Amino acid sequence: MIDTHAHLDACADPPHVLVARARDVGVRRIVTVGTGIESCRRALEIAASEDGVFAALGIDPHQAAGPEAKRLDELEELLGHERVVAVGETGLDNFRRQAPTARQQALFEAQLKLAESLRKPVVIHNRDADEATAATLAGFGGPVVLHCFSSPGLLPVALERGYYVSFAGNVTYPRAENLREAAARVPAERILAETDSPYLSPQRLRGQPNEPANVVDTLAVLADVRAEDPAELAMRIDANAAAAFSLP
Repeated sequence: MIDTHAHLDACADPPHVLVARARDVGVRRIVTVGTGIESCRRALEIAASEDGVFAALGIDPHQAAGPEAKRLDELEELLGHERVVAVGETGLDNFRRQAPTARQQALFEAQLKLAESLRKPVVIHNRDADEATAATLAGFGGPVVLHCFSSPGLLPVALERGYYVSFAGNVTYPRAENLREAAARVPAERILAETDSPYLSPQRLRGQPNEPANVVDTLAVLADVRAEDPAELAMRIDANAAAAFSLP
């Protein structure tokens, strides 16, 4: 099993402890995600020091109006490391609106260009920005991972374009029936699972910090709504992640 999106640098427990607990429940690989330059540096340090951990590096949309958005040269340098498997998370967020839409858009487009030039997939953050996200991604030719999928309205575009659709702990919440319905429609070769640790703990642990070991809760719900065997789905998700991120 794999956790395709965790912020190990933001977790309270040390990375080696989190990785060990994940392995105890069968989670062998983790993609840890940087959300700004210092976060990216830390994510890369973790990936370089922990077996089975890889890094996705980006500057998230919340920082588009600040100094981080001007550090793309540093980001490009970090993206050249052998343990880096994707650009992101990057995208648009019209829910929190911590940066003006135009600034978010510019930063998003700049990181897509980096991904294209480096031939890496992109990990997309999207909240309340379905149309703009779809339009911006229309010209991107590489693999796209829709992280923490929470926008059923974007599903038709994702299915048409062959995007990877990744579900987090919120798919386990009682009121998330629309997400479970979406999960049932994603093709077998495009579904992924993640924790978004330390955020979005699954229902069983809601209110507690999340960690990669808890991806098994998300897997159980996905298997149930898709009427699939959990072990077989875990293997499928692992294979999908290997394809999406070109994992060894």
